[in-house]
Amino acid sequence: MNDTTETRPQPGKPAILRRRWGISLIWIVPLLAAAIGISMLVHAWLSEGPEITIFFRTATGLEAGKTPVKYKDVTVGAVTAITLSKDGSHVKVKVALMQSAKSLTSKDSRFWVVRPRIGASGISGVDTLLSGAYIGVDKGRAEDTASEFTGLEMPPPVVGDMPGKSFILKSEDLGSLDIGSPVYYRRIQVGRVASYQLGESGQDIKLQIFIDAPYDRFVTTNTRFWNASGVDVSLGADGLKLKTQSVATIVAGGVAFASPMGRQASPAPKDTEFTLTADQGTAMAPPDGEAQYIQLKFEQSLRGLSVGAPVQFSGVDLGRVVSINLDYDPEKHRFPTVVGVVVYPQRMGRVLEKLPKLEGDNDRQAALFMRSMVKQGLRAQARLGNILTGQLYIAMDFVRNAPKVEMDVNARPITMPTVNGSFDRMQEQIANIVAKIEKMPLDSIARNLDTTLVSLDKTLTQVNSQVLPQTAQTLQQTQHTMQEADETMQQARQTFGNVDSLLAEDAPLQQNLGQTLQEVQRTSRSLRVLTDLLGRHPESLLRGRPEDASTVTLNPAAPTTKEESTK
Repeated sequence: MNDTTETRPQPGKPAILRRRWGISLIWIVPLLAAAIGISMLVHAWLSEGPEITIFFRTATGLEAGKTPVKYKDVTVGAVTAITLSKDGSHVKVKVALMQSAKSLTSKDSRFWVVRPRIGASGISGVDTLLSGAYIGVDKGRAEDTASEFTGLEMPPPVVGDMPGKSFILKSEDLGSLDIGSPVYYRRIQVGRVASYQLGESGQDIKLQIFIDAPYDRFVTTNTRFWNASGVDVSLGADGLKLKTQSVATIVAGGVAFASPMGRQASPAPKDTEFTLTADQGTAMAPPDGEAQYIQLKFEQSLRGLSVGAPVQFSGVDLGRVVSINLDYDPEKHRFPTVVGVVVYPQRMGRVLEKLPKLEGDNDRQAALFMRSMVKQGLRAQARLGNILTGQLYIAMDFVRNAPKVEMDVNARPITMPTVNGSFDRMQEQIANIVAKIEKMPLDSIARNLDTTLVSLDKTLTQVNSQVLPQTAQTLQQTQHTMQEADETMQQARQTFGNVDSLLAEDAPLQQNLGQTLQEVQRTSRSLRVLTDLLGRHPESLLRGRPEDASTVTLNPAAPTTKEESTK
C-alpha cells in the first residue's frame, strides 16, 4: 500500500495561460470613419458662426436650406428656417453665418433680398433668374453687434465701401425724385439719390446723395444743385427752348450740379449741406443776400396775381410775392388787398455802390432810401404779364404825375404806395371813350345820313338813265369822226404821194401842207380831250365842265391848260 502511493505521480504547480487580444484588420475602417467624423464635428464646432434673425415683410424667393447669404458675391451663410411672426405682419428668417462672417453682425449692417427687379432706374438682379434669389449684405461700421435685423425691401443704392462722398440737399418738396434717381454733372451720371427724409420742422426735405469717386472732387463749397426732373420749356426772345438732362430724368427725375465760372473753391467735405433749387437759372443766379420784406396795399382787384409771382424793378427781378390777403378799411368801407413781397437789393449789382449811405440799421436805411424814391414818383403797380393767361406781376417803377404820398419810415413792415395797373387804366380810358360816344347825337346823324343816301340814289338813277346813254352816243359820234379823219389822212397821203418833189418845186405848198397836218393833229387832240373828259366826268353834259377839270394831260406833247385845249 505504501509502495503504491509512492509510485503515483505527484501533481505539479498549475500553469496559468493568458489570452492575447489581437486587432483585426476589419476594425480599421470603422475606427477611421469615427476619427473622421469626430474631426468633422470639431471642425464644424470651431467654424460655426453666429446665428441671426432677419425680419422681412414677405419671404418671396427665400427657401430654408437653399437660399444663401452673400457678401461681395461670396457665400457667408445660409437660411436655416423661415417662420411667420405671431401677428402675421412679417416673416422671421433664421440665418446661420460662418465664423469668418462674424464682422457682418455689426449693429448698422443691412440685409436685403436680391431678386430680379424692374424700375425707373433700370433692371437689377438679372443673374438671379438662373441661380435663384439670395440675401445680400452691406457691412456696417458700428462696433456693437446685434442678433436681430430688419431687412430692406429695396436694395440700397449705396453700400458702405463704395468710393466717393455723400452730401445733403435741402429742398422745399421732393418732386419726382426718389431713391436711386441719378445725379448728373455736365450730363454725365456721377451719382445717385441715396435716401430722403422730412426735416425736423416739417417745412423742408433733406436728401442724401452719393457722388462716386473721382467725380466727388468736382463738388466744391460754391457748387449749385438744381432739380433736373422732367422737361424745362421756356419761351423767350430767342424762341422756344426745351432742356432735359436725359430720358431717364423725364421718368424717374434727377439732380444736376455745376459751379459758377471764374470762381475757384476747395472740394467740399463729406456731408456738406447744399440747397436744391427748382431750375438751373435760379441755381446759377448771383447770391440773393439779405431779404427785405415790403408790404403793398392795392385798392383794385388782383385776380391773376399768385404767390411766387415776380417782383421787378426796371425789368430786373428783385424778388417775389410771398403772401396775398384781404383787409378792411373802415373809413372807405372797402376791402383792399394787402400783398407781401420779398426783395433782394443785392440783385441790383454794382448800383448799390452808387447809392447814398444812410445811418441806422438795415430796415431804417431801406425805409429812408425808399421814401426819397417815393418822392420822385416810385410806385408799385400790378401789371399784366401774359395776355393769354391773365397772370400779373408786381412792377416797381417811376410814375409820371403820381400823387404825392407821405411815407412813414418808422412803420414796420415797410409799406410802399401803389397805383392802379396799366390794364385798369386802359379799362378806364375805354370807359371814357364809350361815355363820349354815348353823348354823341347818333340818331340825328343816322337820319341825316339816311336822307343823303336817298338823294344820292336818285342822282345815280338819273345818271344811269339819261347821262350815260347820251355819253355813249357822243362817244360813238367821236369814234365816227376819228374814223373819217383817218380816212382823210389816208387820202392826203395818196394825193401827196410825191410830196418830196412838190415841196422842192413850190415852198408855199409845203407850208400849206404843214398847216393842214397841224390842224388835223389839233382836231384829233381836242377829240381825245373831250373823250377823256366825258369818261371822267359824264355829268358835265348836264352840269357843265367841273372846276377841277381845267387841266387834262394825255401825253407829254398834249396841251396842259384850258387855253391850249380851246385853241
